[in-house]
Amino acid sequence: MEGQPWSRAGKQGRSQLERGVSARQLLSGARGMEQSWLQGVRTKVLPVHGELSPSATMVGLKPPEVPPTAAMKFVSAGMAGCIADLCTFPLDTAKVRLQIQGEVRIPRTISSVEYRGVLGTLSTMVRTEGARSLYSGLAAGLQRQMSFASIRIGLYDSVKQLYTPKGAENTGMATRLLAGCTTGAVAVACAQPTDVVKVRFQASGALSDSARRYSGTVDAYRTIAREEGVRGLWRGTLPNIARNAIINCGELVTYDLLKDALLRAQLMTDNIPCHFVAAFGAGFCATVVASPVDVVKTRYMNASPGQYRNALSCLLALLMQEGPAGLYKGFVPSFLRLGSWNVVMFVSYEQLQRTMVLARPALA
Repeated sequence: MEGQPWSRAGKQGRSQLERGVSARQLLSGARGMEQSWLQGVRTKVLPVHGELSPSATMVGLKPPEVPPTAAMKFVSAGMAGCIADLCTFPLDTAKVRLQIQGEVRIPRTISSVEYRGVLGTLSTMVRTEGARSLYSGLAAGLQRQMSFASIRIGLYDSVKQLYTPKGAENTGMATRLLAGCTTGAVAVACAQPTDVVKVRFQASGALSDSARRYSGTVDAYRTIAREEGVRGLWRGTLPNIARNAIINCGELVTYDLLKDALLRAQLMTDNIPCHFVAAFGAGFCATVVASPVDVVKTRYMNASPGQYRNALSCLLALLMQEGPAGLYKGFVPSFLRLGSWNVVMFVSYEQLQRTMVLARPALA
């Protein structure tokens, strides 16, 4: 009889202990489910801070944790370059017309059309040649972007990582410049024929149909190779390599640094306004440093056979005829074109990358 109270007390203690253990188990399970749910949300929506470099993140929408592959960047850059060209091609044509205006040609000709300023050039072209003249050479321009932009922009991050020493926390300026020069030079070597044809179509739009040298893009490639040799398709390669190495550094490196600085200083978040500021600044810097080389490149590409011995003779002739100011001929349309081109291209580039990353699981 004396053991019964103790027995009852023991049973009650064990029951309370079991209830306590069950409650702790339930609480622990609930916490585990909550953590799993939050982890899933982070995985799908919010990246862990610091896991992605600024150059790997996207704009507009929140970036996924898995960065785009090199192939995605390659394709996205080519498509983004085509989109930017479609939006800004008239400005590029106006730039070419202003750059070759006043050029002493062999044989000598007197041009009755004079271009004044960006808007004046565009309105004169529409009035004298029709609106289609603004997109003369567009086919070659799109062909150029699919090969040119894909290499110099799409492979920039991969080459930058290749040059970055193992274990380095940050990518230095020298590494960024070297990567920009490398991708720019390789892109020119591959896409130079398309650039030659594009420039010649843009420059010859003012001529009558009977005076035009080429009937179409394919005819231009074939005629240049037949009359000037295969080397004619790579005419102006050296000044173009110099130009695009400078532009690549001015565009990509400046954009990379500006975006990185804005994000690190927390002045802006990784969204479209940040992208716009970085791209606009990159376009201005690229125009300032590359305009002299761009003028020489355009004139040399458009020159008749025998007009200039090489790019250096073209530069000297330009300086003798027009002075140092001639090196910045067409600066305003160049800046308008590069600034707007950079904004459209980089925004499209980032969004296309994100679309491909999000679409990859669905296609798998």
